[in-house]
Amino acid sequence: MKFLHPHTERLYALLRIAAGLMFALHGMQKLFGMFGGVPAEAPAFVVYGAGGIEFVAGLLIAIGLFTGPAAFLSSGTMAVAFFLGHVLRSQGNLNPLVNKGELAVLYCFVFFYMAARGSGIWSADAARKRG
Repeated sequence: MKFLHPHTERLYALLRIAAGLMFALHGMQKLFGMFGGVPAEAPAFVVYGAGGIEFVAGLLIAIGLFTGPAAFLSSGTMAVAFFLGHVLRSQGNLNPLVNKGELAVLYCFVFFYMAARGSGIWSADAARKRG
């Protein structure tokens, strides 16, 4: 849509901020038991490993500090989450609608794009380059 084209950079910044904050919320859920917490049977690597990555990387992505590496790590984390947490638990079903892994797939590809694109405007990285 042509009328949105002049706003591409701002829209990307909003996507980065929103996705980063939402990802950090998932980490807060795992690490701090907020928003319903995680099931008691969740393995420690999910709670502390994935939760730590989600929380720290989500905040880094949201503020735009080291977005490329943080997003790349987050993308890989979501790929692992999809295959270990959704495909294996559903007897090998790769369909994200059936195995309930659509959020992991979406995060994986959004963060993969951000890893390639970088921080953009309204970011700590942009402020560091100016200073």
